[in-house]
Amino acid sequence: MRRHHFFGLGCAMLLALLGAGSHGSAEGQWVALFDGRTLDGWVRKNGTAAYRVEDGAIVGRTSEGSPNSFLVTERAYGDFELEFEVKLDDALNSGIQIRSRTRERTTGVGADDQAGRVFGPQIEIEAGSGRAGYVYGEAMGRGWLTAQERLQPHGHFRNGQWNRYRVVARGPRIQTWLNGQPVEDLTDQATYQTHPEGFIGLQVHAIEPGKGPYEVAWRDLRLRQLSVAE
Repeated sequence: MRRHHFFGLGCAMLLALLGAGSHGSAEGQWVALFDGRTLDGWVRKNGTAAYRVEDGAIVGRTSEGSPNSFLVTERAYGDFELEFEVKLDDALNSGIQIRSRTRERTTGVGADDQAGRVFGPQIEIEAGSGRAGYVYGEAMGRGWLTAQERLQPHGHFRNGQWNRYRVVARGPRIQTWLNGQPVEDLTDQATYQTHPEGFIGLQVHAIEPGKGPYEVAWRDLRLRQLSVAE
């Protein structure tokens, strides 16, 4: 009986190991990107917008005269599923960077103008019947990555309320949902070639002189890593 018990335990362990090593059968567990109390694991890049923790949320506040500001994860992520909630002042534009990084210093006349600049795919956050959930190329020189014919205004964003986003990035494909409604299903091989992985970033957009201050808040940020073959 004891030998039979150990044999069964050994088989169970072997099956677990085999399952963990097969693509698509064992995805990563959900992990919190934000502990609800501190900004541990995050670092600010570009601009002078202020980021703080308040009531279990990360709150970004505009700074007049500042360019776009970003609070980014210290870790890089490639293929993943991301969920979060966001709320912002109606007059403020924002976004969340995925697979992004900063430009490296180069040589030549004027080459360092963009050194250190955050660039990469961005999921739009925008109040009103606008373009929330579509994909923009932040500082990529391409404008919207979502095709122009798909940039149709919709009413999925709830002004003045918390809005739930879901983002799935797998290989060259990026899918987004807003409050349970599908918004974008983008396959962009060129972007995947240059940005196969990178940090997650919370944007506080620049504002016009004399405007603001405005705020945007994020909470319940969580992510699970995926295999390409899922």
